Amino acid sequence: MKYLLVEDNHELANAICSRIKFDGHVIDHADKLEDAIAYSNTGEYDLIFLDIMLPDGDGRSFLKHHRDQKKDTPIIVLTARSQVSDRISLLDLGADDYVTKPFDHAELQARCRAVLRRKAGTAQTILQFGDVAFNPLAGQLSIRDKMVNLRNRELRLFELLLNARGQIFSKQKLIDRLFSLDEDVSENAIEVYVGRLRKHLEDTSLKISTHRSLGYRLDDD
Repeated sequence: MKYLLVEDNHELANAICSRIKFDGHVIDHADKLEDAIAYSNTGEYDLIFLDIMLPDGDGRSFLKHHRDQKKDTPIIVLTARSQVSDRISLLDLGADDYVTKPFDHAELQARCRAVLRRKAGTAQTILQFGDVAFNPLAGQLSIRDKMVNLRNRELRLFELLLNARGQIFSKQKLIDRLFSLDEDVSENAIEVYVGRLRKHLEDTSLKISTHRSLGYRLDDD
C-alpha cells in the first residue's frame, strides 16, 4: 500500500511514518496544504491521512478539492475536534472516517483496514485464486497451503497487480506506486522484483505477462 500523510506536527508525523514503513508500506509526508495538493495531483495513493489545521490553510479545502476532482481515494481525517457537528461536517465533505487526537496506532490501523475493506466492497479477508491464497491485511501469501516468504517490495508488487488483474502497468507506474517520492529507483529494480515474483508463481493459475513497450499484467488462468 502507498499512503499520503498530511500533518504539520512533525513528532506525530514521524511516529506515523515510522510505523507505516515498519508494517512494510510506502508513505509520503506533506506538512503543508500546498504540498499535499501537489502530491495528490502527481501521485496515486491507496489511502490518505489528513490533518485539518495546517499552517497554510484548512484541510477541508484539500478534502473538497480531492472530491471535486472525482477522486475516490479513501481519506481518514486526523482531528483534535471531538464535537459531533465537526465530525458530521467532515463526513459530509467526503471523509471516509476520522480519528480523534490523541489516538493509539492500533486504532488507526484498524480504521485503515475497515476503510479499505469498504472500498473493495467486501468484508472478505482471504483472496483465493486456485492454489494461491492472499491475505492483504496481514500481508501473507500462500501457495498450496504453504506460506511464501516474499520481500516487502515483492509482496506490495503482487498486491498491486492482483488488485488490478488484467490491467497493464508500466515500469514507471510501478515505481510511482511502490516507492516514495524521495527514493531514487531505476526501472531495472522493477525487472528484478517481477522476476522474483514470477518464480514464486510458477505452476499456479496466476501469471505475470510482459507486454513490449507497455509493461506487465497479472492474469488469472
